[in-house]
Amino acid sequence: MEQIIATVRGFEGALVLVPTRDGDFPELAWGDTFFYCAPDGEVPHGVQPYGTVITKDYPDDTASDLDPPGRWRVNVRVDRAAFRDLTGEEPRGLRLPRDHAATDLVLPHPVYGALGWVCVVNPGERTTDTVIRLLRDAHAAARARLARRGAGER
Repeated sequence: MEQIIATVRGFEGALVLVPTRDGDFPELAWGDTFFYCAPDGEVPHGVQPYGTVITKDYPDDTASDLDPPGRWRVNVRVDRAAFRDLTGEEPRGLRLPRDHAATDLVLPHPVYGALGWVCVVNPGERTTDTVIRLLRDAHAAARARLARRGAGER
């Protein structure tokens, strides 16, 4: 997990947000990590992160079984072509059953797959390089969106 977070911190203009009890974030988010493209270091308004590292189950997201110690999941927003290449399906046409608790395997996100998100529980030898590539691509896409919007229109 730390290798992935450190890699994203090295992306130009990356903002890596790790909410703690000392901040203004809900307790549910404490200990998780959120990745944004924010060259000014400020969380962009009206923009979702392009990737996250989640360390526990959320009330509406338990399929990955993240509550046991040592389990965590990387989530990345990808474009339609990458989603299709990684999963064999279209984001809005997901039909195949999957074991979302499986580790070191790229899968559609159990809740946000239809919106173009993929995930990996406990990336390992098979998927770490892929996850880093996906995060790099997602960061580049977020930079391009930011440039199209105009950096001053936050």
